[in-house]
Amino acid sequence: MTSIFLPEVKADVLEAAKLTGDDSALWDIYIQPLHEELYRRQDFNFLDDLSEGQQLLLSYDYVQMQVLQGGFIQLIQNGYIGLLPTMPAWLDVVGCHDMAKTIDDVLKVYVLNRDALDRKTTVEEFAQLYGEFQEFEGLDEQFHSLHPKTFSNLLQYAIHHTDEFLKIV
Repeated sequence: MTSIFLPEVKADVLEAAKLTGDDSALWDIYIQPLHEELYRRQDFNFLDDLSEGQQLLLSYDYVQMQVLQGGFIQLIQNGYIGLLPTMPAWLDVVGCHDMAKTIDDVLKVYVLNRDALDRKTTVEEFAQLYGEFQEFEGLDEQFHSLHPKTFSNLLQYAIHHTDEFLKIV
C-alpha cells in the first residue's frame, strides 16, 4: 500500500542528518511528521493513510516508548495492544525475526490473560500486575536486548526506501 500522507523533507536536511551518524536524529526525521499528524488528527485511523513501512515505524515507536519505560504490561494498560497484531509479519519483512517472535509471544500471553490485563486498574492494582504476570518480565528483557538491532534495521529500511516515507524536496 502506498501512503496518502507523505511528509516533505528538504534533501539537504536528510543528507546532513545521515552525515552526522546520529541515528536518533535521523529516526526523528522519518517519525516526527507521523507523530505530528497523528496528534493533529487525534485518531488512530490515520494509520490507514500510511504505507506499511510508515505504519511499522509509527507502531514500533509507540511500542518502544511504552516497553522501554514500563514493559509490555504498561503498553497493554495504556491501550496500545492493538498496535501489535500486524507487527510480527512486518518485522519479519525487515529481517527482525527474533523481535517478531518476541512480539508474537507477547500476543499469546495477552490472549490467554486478556480479561485480567484489559481491566481498569488503580495504581496499586497496576503494580500488582507485574507480580501476577511474571512471564512478561522475560519478554521485556528480550525486547530490551533486541531493541538496538531492531531499531537499526528499521532505520536502515527507511533509509533504503525513503520514497515510502518521505517526499524529498
